[in-house]
Amino acid sequence: QAMVAESGGGSVQAGGSLRLSCAASGYTVSGNGMAWFRQAPGKEGEGIASVRSDGRITYAASVKGRFTISKDKAKNILDLQMNSLKPEDTAMYYCAADPGLWAECVIPLRGRYFGHWGQGTQVTVSS
Repeated sequence: QAMVAESGGGSVQAGGSLRLSCAASGYTVSGNGMAWFRQAPGKEGEGIASVRSDGRITYAASVKGRFTISKDKAKNILDLQMNSLKPEDTAMYYCAADPGLWAECVIPLRGRYFGHWGQGTQVTVSS
């Protein structure tokens, strides 16, 4: 059974950087669609970055230019490099895999189409 698990969250000051990783088992990162979502307390979940099976990468406007999604095919890991972090980036970050529809793996992302989710990793950015 496919599973994904996030790591790398933590606390950082505004302007700092963090790198999140999503380790997949029973699921091949290379050649398959994956995405990052986040949810802040009291707010709806937001799909922020995706890489489709054909390699197309898309970002939400809120993170474009600051966050970079990438795959480490050798390690079967999906990464999210987050730079220039802002307090509004504070949220629980989730990795999602296996978009049921190829076309759904682009921004705007809809979480219900993804079949596998991690438990999340907390990112806290202080001002």
